[in-house]
Amino acid sequence: MTQTPALDPRKPTGAVVFADGTAIYGHGFGVAGSKVGELCFNTAITGYQEILTDPSYAGQIITFTFPHIGNVGTNDEDLETTTPAALGMICRAAITNPANFRSQSHLHKWLAARDLVGLAGVDTRAITAKIRRDGFQNIALAHAPDGKFDLDALVAAARQWPGLEGMDLAKDVSTTQTYKWNETPWVLGQGFGELADGDIHVVAVDYGAKRNILRCLAGQGARVTVVPASATAEEILAHAPDGVFLSNGPGDPAATGAYAVPAIKGLLDSGKPIFGICLGHQMLALALGAKTKKMHQGHRGANHPVKDLTTGKVEITSMNHGFTVDAATLPGGVTETHVSLFDGSNCGLGITGRHVFSVQHHPEASPGPHDAHYLFKRFANAMRGS
Repeated sequence: MTQTPALDPRKPTGAVVFADGTAIYGHGFGVAGSKVGELCFNTAITGYQEILTDPSYAGQIITFTFPHIGNVGTNDEDLETTTPAALGMICRAAITNPANFRSQSHLHKWLAARDLVGLAGVDTRAITAKIRRDGFQNIALAHAPDGKFDLDALVAAARQWPGLEGMDLAKDVSTTQTYKWNETPWVLGQGFGELADGDIHVVAVDYGAKRNILRCLAGQGARVTVVPASATAEEILAHAPDGVFLSNGPGDPAATGAYAVPAIKGLLDSGKPIFGICLGHQMLALALGAKTKKMHQGHRGANHPVKDLTTGKVEITSMNHGFTVDAATLPGGVTETHVSLFDGSNCGLGITGRHVFSVQHHPEASPGPHDAHYLFKRFANAMRGS
């Protein structure tokens, strides 16, 4: 068994250092060294491996509000991408030995192999309260096995980090080449399936796509072709799709929109069905003439209530975003379809009379509830002309 060492309060081996000079010490795990990025918090009580491998976390360090992280270990199936884009993680309790039949590796070992820094033994409630009070924080996260920290250098690094506003991170996590996808959703005792021959074809624009989104598309009987974030409308339509999917992803949507918006406008002109999730939702909104803005603390968790204004139903959803569509800027002919019941922020839109729609939340979950899985069926039916 690989274990993280017990915390000796007299000799901390990890620290989170804020740009305002605040330093909180605990014990480090994962890779030794330091990372600088934006600190956020996630309220999910399960699925930490899927969260850490979600490409939408590029440039971020995740504080988990649930105290027991790592006790189910890690495995090769719960990956949303091969190379994590997140920079590190913070948790309350020290990681225990894995206690799950699916575990293949200890979280400490898994993090170290992927160049991720971890910190445990700190008051995550206080860290979360600081984010809720003061908004997103630029921090340095350090793991020093010898217990020696250059506090001045860490504070300087946190202060110099520019923040996510204005950053186009989709280009860093997107695929660099077009490929086919046929893997279908996981089933207990069977693993992942394989689509032999789909009756519809969707092109997925990869701004940082989670694998489970692609699986959900294939699970609806769709042959999936994945293209880079930089693909033009002409390149996408050359694949002769029945519909186009706009994926999730990290960074500032206005920055990614510099090249994504012209492409989406061309796709809108084609009349093809379009479905967007998270950053894809924001990209679609920008292409339609709306605006996006940075949130105070963002939405990250697997327990976010969202109301579908078209049906009146409330769904419990998985969320991961730090920017939002400004609903007040939606143009005529574009309808707000979903709203967050936490703060009233926009969570979905649609074009009246067309099969073009998007949501801010993650209907594929992984982790999270499956309340919004119907959206994939809706998109598949639109591609079939139903």
